[in-house]
Amino acid sequence: MFRLSVFCTPAVFLFAFLLSSGVSAGDQEVLTETAKLSNDSLLWGPYRPNLYFGVKPRIPKSISTGLLWAKVDDYQSVQQNFRHTCEQNEGMAGYGWDEYDARQGGRQTIHDAGNKVDITTEFVKIPGGKHGGSWGVRVKGTPRDDAPEHLMTTVIFYASMEGFGTLEVANEPDDLGFQGTVTLQGQTNELGDFKIDITTGPDTNAHPPPPHETYGSKPLDRTIVASFQVPEEAIWQTKPLLFTHMKSEIDGYISTYGDKNSPPPWQTFTIGNEVRDGNLHLLQKVFDGAFEFDIIYSSGSAPKAVTPEDITEGIKTVTKSFADRFSKLLAPKSPFDKPKYARFAKSMFSNLLGGIGYFYGDAVVDRSYAPEYEEENEGFWQETADARNRGNFKLEGPYELYTSIPSRPFFPRGFLWDEGFHLLPIAEWDMDLTLDIVKSWFKLMDDDGWIGREQILGPEARSKVPQEFQVQYPHYANPPTLFLVLETLIDKMKSKSAETPDPQDPFDSIRNAHLRNPDLAISYLRELYPLLKRHYFWFRKTQFGDIKSYDRDAFSTKEAYRWRGRTPQHILTSGLDDYPRAQPPHPGELHTDLISWMGMMTRSMRRIAETIGEEDDVAEFKGYETAIIRNIDDLHWDEKAQTYCDATIDDYEESVHVCHKGYISIFPFMTGLLPSDSPRLGKVLDLISDPEELWSDFGVRSLSKRNEFYGTEENYWRSPVWMNMNYLIVKNLFVVAKQPGPHRARAAKQYTSLRKNLVNNVFREWERTGFAWEQYNPETGQGQRTQHFTGWTSLVVNIMAMEDLSAGHDEL
Repeated sequence: MFRLSVFCTPAVFLFAFLLSSGVSAGDQEVLTETAKLSNDSLLWGPYRPNLYFGVKPRIPKSISTGLLWAKVDDYQSVQQNFRHTCEQNEGMAGYGWDEYDARQGGRQTIHDAGNKVDITTEFVKIPGGKHGGSWGVRVKGTPRDDAPEHLMTTVIFYASMEGFGTLEVANEPDDLGFQGTVTLQGQTNELGDFKIDITTGPDTNAHPPPPHETYGSKPLDRTIVASFQVPEEAIWQTKPLLFTHMKSEIDGYISTYGDKNSPPPWQTFTIGNEVRDGNLHLLQKVFDGAFEFDIIYSSGSAPKAVTPEDITEGIKTVTKSFADRFSKLLAPKSPFDKPKYARFAKSMFSNLLGGIGYFYGDAVVDRSYAPEYEEENEGFWQETADARNRGNFKLEGPYELYTSIPSRPFFPRGFLWDEGFHLLPIAEWDMDLTLDIVKSWFKLMDDDGWIGREQILGPEARSKVPQEFQVQYPHYANPPTLFLVLETLIDKMKSKSAETPDPQDPFDSIRNAHLRNPDLAISYLRELYPLLKRHYFWFRKTQFGDIKSYDRDAFSTKEAYRWRGRTPQHILTSGLDDYPRAQPPHPGELHTDLISWMGMMTRSMRRIAETIGEEDDVAEFKGYETAIIRNIDDLHWDEKAQTYCDATIDDYEESVHVCHKGYISIFPFMTGLLPSDSPRLGKVLDLISDPEELWSDFGVRSLSKRNEFYGTEENYWRSPVWMNMNYLIVKNLFVVAKQPGPHRARAAKQYTSLRKNLVNNVFREWERTGFAWEQYNPETGQGQRTQHFTGWTSLVVNIMAMEDLSAGHDEL
């Protein structure tokens, strides 16, 4: 066994905390009920974020649903018109959640310019019963301004069942299709009995006219249902399964009617009405113009079945609740306290929450532990490439992960270092949800303390990843950003920020349970602590750097670090991919960013140990922390360049600095390791604010304009503005600006200007393109690379909600 058992619900975790925490019997009863409510309110969600819309529960091998649609007004383009999985460059004028709360639901708008329709999905959860409650979604289609008078749209809802459970059509068979509501009914051990109603919608819904004789045997004012028995490993491939089935229908039409008397496209591109036993059921509706219908899941243990009226009321409640809570917790502050910024902030934050997914499946791992992966020899990158080419990888698992993804169309899976940044805004909204996701990641840890940096679980996730990037290696790390989240928890515990209950929020007691009850938070940290220690010491063991072999002069002979996974072109494990490093790579390298991450991680471990009363560990971590901070200066500060630099070994076996000014140079500052009175801080601020180095009108560049590699080759981390790094800069400028010190006024000025530049540019591009972007061009401000990148770019919400320090400071 390489990993710990992971199949536990949040309620089980919380119950375990209560048993070990010393909480009184009365408090245990209250908190146990809180744990159940938390688990129930998070059981269901749009947890298939790779789809434009797909709901499933956080249960391995259970029911899963999805939605497809297409404009069907010609024969040639229909296959390209079908929407299902989120894709880049698919004719969208923007899409995403306008408002969304993981416990209640929200509204998503999909501006499908290619299909000339705007699709709205309004998803609401309705508590009740013993199995996680019920839910519903109202699907609406509104023709866009350039749509034809009769816009023909086909919509297909499907539900599938994996594992031990049943799912069947409850209606009496009808060869012509189904009039009225179509009901699926099913049962699983975890969900009990349930039903799903697919309604006809309001009387305003119109359907295509019957101009062809085929309408008599398949009238399009009815719902067409087709059932299939599909192997579980292929059940996620709904779209190709649909096309295969639809082709047989089309071939039948061609055989009967030929090319000259074919049915119109909206009749041709339909499924067969074939209801039978199966684990996949497709339900098709065809509309002329605007449309609306409901999909309603009712738990059999709920007091009553959900109705369309309940959905209507639920939508109103969710909208008001979200707006009230957002204005209280994350409302943009001056100069962004205007309606347009509020709408922008709500959308960015909602898409971050709406990007939370539940993943279950096996992973591809190379556990050969080949000695080449230690990267100890000169020319090691060639040896590691040979080791990888031996193909000593296997499938492991299955595992499960609850995670917020970076991008629905391009990165619909878990990324370790992204997650820590994703959770910083979420922690302001719902600490219980945040800690649930943190724990889900740490439960993936193996016995050595390794967590795979990219979680590609199951064949559906792997379908989005080139094969050469699917394998995970237990020698390779990733920045430990989850410790930023744990520090946020401790900060909030100390500030007692959640002491005042919010009577308007029905889930307030759940969201803030760990902040309102210090015993619960301490118990959470205590339960997680052995995993945190294991992970920490895995970093120290596997990513160490060599001081002694090269007679490097430093306060400590141990505190130096080097990323494994190095090639001449990249250090993908660092997260900074193509950022310039020493050439050629050398086993004697030392990396400024990694020792800075280790300093942050050590500080976090020390603070956690203090919080849970592990005094011996406090002293140990304090010693490491002091040594790391001293060694950052001793090993990485370059007096000539007046900046922090990586180190390598030259041809004379001497340690030398390799200085590429950029994010690497300011990492000790970004990770909060430079105090306000540091003698290095002035030069760091100089570098940040110099427009010929890192400063731009759109944010801080990743690499200096003066660097020879600026904007070259891939240009991934060689000039663009990245929001996660800029957030750390803004945050630490704010810290300096609020503390006594020689750079206080200057930091406030830079903070104010950088905050404005970042927010205004991301907002401007969101308005112009309809999307948030992975990175931004430092010369033009234009968004680039991955679109709908609503992961760490959503940190702009935190930046907007930060304090305005502009009073008394001129613009930079």
